[in-house]
This record gives sequence, C-alpha cells and structure tokens, in this order.
Amino acid sequence: MKKVIRTDKAPDPIGPYSQGLVCGKRIYVSGQGPRKKGGTMPEGITEQTRQTLENVKAILEAGGATMDHVVKSTVHLANLDDFAAFNEVYKQYFREPFPVRTTVGSKLLGILVEVDVIAELD
Repeated sequence: MKKVIRTDKAPDPIGPYSQGLVCGKRIYVSGQGPRKKGGTMPEGITEQTRQTLENVKAILEAGGATMDHVVKSTVHLANLDDFAAFNEVYKQYFREPFPVRTTVGSKLLGILVEVDVIAELD
C-alpha cells in the first residue's frame, strides 16, 4: 500500500506527482530541484545543490526517515563540469557508507541540479 508524504517544508509538486511515497519500509522521494518553498531559487551549483538536498531531507523527515536511511540516489546535472562542486555539497549531507548513486548529464528546465532518492526504513 502507498502512503503519500506531504510537507510544507519543501516546494509543492508542479505536476501530477507526489513529493514522496512510503511503500512498506521504503521511501521514494520524487526528483527535487532547488526551488525554495514559495518559488524562489538560489543561483550557482553550490547553493542549488544545498537547497535541492534540503528539499529531499524535508520530505524524508516528513516520511519518518533521515538522510542516513538513503540507499540510492539519482542525480541529474545540467552541466557535468559541475560534478566536483556538486560532490563537495553532497558529501556534507551523506556519510559512509554512502548511498549508491547514478549521476547523469540532463537537459534541465532552468535549474542546474535535480536529485531523487530511495530510503529504507529500519
């Protein structure tokens, strides 16, 4: 059974999707970008990454998890030249053992980064 995760600490979905879902002992967080609640967005890959991960964190917390519960992340970067700067922020949000991760270059609409995650609850 799916249980919707909804928090006002992350931006509202801009389409027909949920911020997150709890399915059994697993949490799926939809792709989050750097929009803040209210629609503003920071500039630059460092601050956009930080805001993106804060959005992910807020949804996980609303579902009863933390960043430590994340087992898989998928990262979309508008510019793969931003990989090193993205990693500098990313490693501030996760600790070893780090989640498995896929990072791809993607054509994103007006943002530099998007991240979705899967977390396993205890």
